[in-house]
Amino acid sequence: QARFPSEVRWPGVLAAELGAAHRVVEEGLNGRTTVWDDPVEGAHKNGSRYLLACLETHTPIDTVVVALGINDTKERFAATAGDIASGAAILAKTILGSGAGPGGRSPAVLLVAPFPLGEGIRSSPFGEMLGYERGIEKSRLLAARYEVEARALGIGFMDAGKVVSAHPLDSLHLTAKSHHLLGLAVAAKLREMGALYPFGPASRTDPRRTSCCLTLRTWISSGLWVMRLSIIWAVIRPM
Repeated sequence: QARFPSEVRWPGVLAAELGAAHRVVEEGLNGRTTVWDDPVEGAHKNGSRYLLACLETHTPIDTVVVALGINDTKERFAATAGDIASGAAILAKTILGSGAGPGGRSPAVLLVAPFPLGEGIRSSPFGEMLGYERGIEKSRLLAARYEVEARALGIGFMDAGKVVSAHPLDSLHLTAKSHHLLGLAVAAKLREMGALYPFGPASRTDPRRTSCCLTLRTWISSGLWVMRLSIIWAVIRPM
């Protein structure tokens, strides 16, 4: 099993699109969840356990992009779509209250809902783990639930399912082309939000700063495709 090279994965595409004025920090762990201890793969897969240490490591951070949730649809967690969105919201609240931004302020947050599982998950080797039909139905509900949470928190929202879809061969992985499209879409959304230094508020307080973007996410690699299974935290901060 192998991942795509870093420049092919969407955080690498994001970095290339933003250019030298922005630093993209990519964080990834296979099987990471939002807030669930994994009884099979270990409690260290719980994203909420790692988040504060991650933020403090990369402080000061301008923007954090959180894109996760598919791991949470695993049968072992018995979580509803609402539960999963609430887990993502807990992470967003942690970021907003972290003081990890420039001058101790809150970083901006972009919450990215995962694209749904494909129809072929019914015959995929990952189907049993993800609940077959239940997994498909649950994953299709995530974007709407995430959008509700993002609006309540006043943070950015993006539906990855409007940009990319799961590979038809296993209904879970992303192709290299999909990584490219997703990276470009995230860059466009961050610009739209005004979350990128020197376009955002930081430029008015420190004209010397460059911007840093941290991506904390999950990847499971298999063959030619890289699975996005749950978490992306992207942070934009100075170099």
